[in-house]
Amino acid sequence: MENKEEVIRKVQNGLEQIRPILQQDGGDVEYVDMTNEGVVMVRLKGHCGSCPHALATLKQGIEAALKNAIPEVKSVERV
Repeated sequence: MENKEEVIRKVQNGLEQIRPILQQDGGDVEYVDMTNEGVVMVRLKGHCGSCPHALATLKQGIEAALKNAIPEVKSVERV
């Protein structure tokens, strides 16, 4: 894995790209942490926090985008 701080910066930048899409529907995403194994922890906020489609948004939207752009990301989990 390249420098963890650099990967975290890329993850945070990736989340900034995704954030406006979520905000259009009253939701948001917040970076929480990243494990050494490449698991990114995020908090879904606003409507995303209680939406019945939150898991699909997390896995098919956020996780897919981050994994595609950042090979070090293995999965994204909600906290």
